[in-house]
This record gives sequence, C-alpha cells and structure tokens, in this order.
Amino acid sequence: MVQARKSKQAKPKLAVWKFSSCDGCQLSLLDLEDELLEVAGAVEIAYFLEATRVEIKGPYDVSLVEGSITTPHDAVRIKKIRAQSKVLVTIGACATAGGIQALRNFRDVDGFIRAVYAHPAYIDTLATSTAIQDHVAVDFELRGCPVNKHQLLEVLNATLNRRKPVIPAHSQCVECKMAGTICVTVAHGTPCLGPVTQAGCGNLCPGFARGCYGCFGPKENPNTASLARHMAALGVGSRDIAQAFRSFNANAETFRKEGDAHDDR
Repeated sequence: MVQARKSKQAKPKLAVWKFSSCDGCQLSLLDLEDELLEVAGAVEIAYFLEATRVEIKGPYDVSLVEGSITTPHDAVRIKKIRAQSKVLVTIGACATAGGIQALRNFRDVDGFIRAVYAHPAYIDTLATSTAIQDHVAVDFELRGCPVNKHQLLEVLNATLNRRKPVIPAHSQCVECKMAGTICVTVAHGTPCLGPVTQAGCGNLCPGFARGCYGCFGPKENPNTASLARHMAALGVGSRDIAQAFRSFNANAETFRKEGDAHDDR
C-alpha cells in the first residue's frame, strides 16, 4: 500500500521520464492494477506521457527515470530533470546500467550507423549508452529488465514516507532456494548467472529450468571471476562467457570487466 505522509500541504508531485528504452519499466507502474489507484490517490501525477497528456510544471517531489543516455540531447535533458527533482530514482537496466543498447559500447558505433541508415549524417548520437548516474546524482537505483512492480511500489512507498526502500541485495540463488527451485547448474550443468545476479524477478528463468540471464544486474560484491571459471569448467567457451555478461546489464561495472576479460575477438 502506498501512503504519503499526512499533511495539509498539496500531494507530492510525481514525474515519470523516459530516455532511450522500450517503456517496459514505465508499464510496470501501470501494471500495478489495484495498487495504481492508491498511487494516484497518494501523489499528483504531474508528468507521465505514457499514461496522460497532462503536464504540470515542476519542481517535482519524486522523479522516476527510465532509459539510458544515448544522445547529446539526453545528456542535457537529464541535468534539467535533476535540477527540478527533490528525489530522483532510476528504474530498470537501461537507466541503471545502460541497457541492452550499451552493447554499442563494445563496437564501432559509426560503423553501425553507416550499415543501417541511408543518410548517416542525419543521426546525432553518442558513441556510448550509459546509466543516468554517470551524468547526474541519483538517490536510488531500482534494477530489472523490467523492474519488479512490487519493488517499484515499495520504492514509491518508502520515498513518500522518507525511509530507505527494503530491496534485497542478495543473489538470485537465494531466491531459488526460497522457492524450492532445483539448481539448474548443479542438476543439469546449465550455465547460470544466478550466483552474481541480484534477486528480484521471482526466480523466473530457473523456475522453468533455464539459466539466469542477469536481468537484475550484479548483486552486491559479485564474484564474477569465480563464476566465469566454473562456466569454463562446464565447457563454455571464452566468447560465450563474454556474451553471457553482455546482455541487459552489459555496462554494469563488474559485468563489463568480466566480459572484457573474456573478449577474444
């Protein structure tokens, strides 16, 4: 349940912003269903183009930011948003680690542009896709691709009530144990990023006998080198190990470093 602190003042202003992304994390907010009515009752939705055309000027009490910084315009715009926001929360892998589009960071972006677009001169982009925190101060990062809607609700509740969000920092493996899911690596020799990935998805992939893909990014102090050695012992080649760490959170520092260590191109 989302409840703002009781006050005679106006409702806190909530703004939801989009940068380079697929909109999936914004949709997680709309997917709150029954709780969405409570959210709408606790805050004034001042800016949220995914849900309404109404735009109310800032400053904003809480800004939720989805998406990565990929253009010069993005880099300027996020600073303006930060200046108008008392609390800024980034939501999703794009906003917290650059997203799947951060794969551009490992190759020649100009080459991609020339190969894809008939008129490359029309494209105004940065060579990298980076997290919001690489450009402005962030008050809290909520991981996931997309974010867990229940975690999003907890972050909103905590922010409105000026307390620290209760979000697990442990690994996906703990989530598997809690659900009684058999370890896919131990039982089947399936490569899995669960030991180094933060919990949050509800052990979705291991629950269907698939290895974790790392959607929620690196857990607290992940031992990626040890996991990579174990993957190699299972017969996974160096290139495939690099690619395993280069997906939704490819530019997260620990995943990026481990991917680079196995890049044999």
